[in-house]
Amino acid sequence: MKITKSGSKSVSPSAWEQVQLAAKVADLKDEHYRTVLTLSAMLELLVDKGLLTREELALKAEQLDAELDSLISASLHPMP
Repeated sequence: MKITKSGSKSVSPSAWEQVQLAAKVADLKDEHYRTVLTLSAMLELLVDKGLLTREELALKAEQLDAELDSLISASLHPMP
């Protein structure tokens, strides 16, 4: 246990807890990679089959990004 400059006590994680956290992060990275790969494959198939165009995908991504930015901004700065 360490005493911080403000006098409060802080508990630093043990080496084993750090290893466990690193393993969890690695698992999340792998899961994220597989999810992105699957999504990319699905999008490629939809484009290849002529069901969507790359332009439609780009436009939708821009729309969703703008909506998300708006939601995040609203949650950070709620109206009184």
